[in-house]
Amino acid sequence: MIKNYLSDIEGVSIYPIISLSIFFIFFVLLGIFVFKSDKKYITYMENLPLGDSERKDSQA
Repeated sequence: MIKNYLSDIEGVSIYPIISLSIFFIFFVLLGIFVFKSDKKYITYMENLPLGDSERKDSQA
């Protein structure tokens, strides 16, 4: 049923290519960010939820 709708649209074959490109570019940029990021920043972000909850408990 949906196949019939999509076959009537001209140029519909470009949408899978665009979505795959966006998906690929996103994960390449994410990989670059992870490998180039500062290790201190990663450690800080890693401990942030635990440190934040300990601070709230000690203030209460």
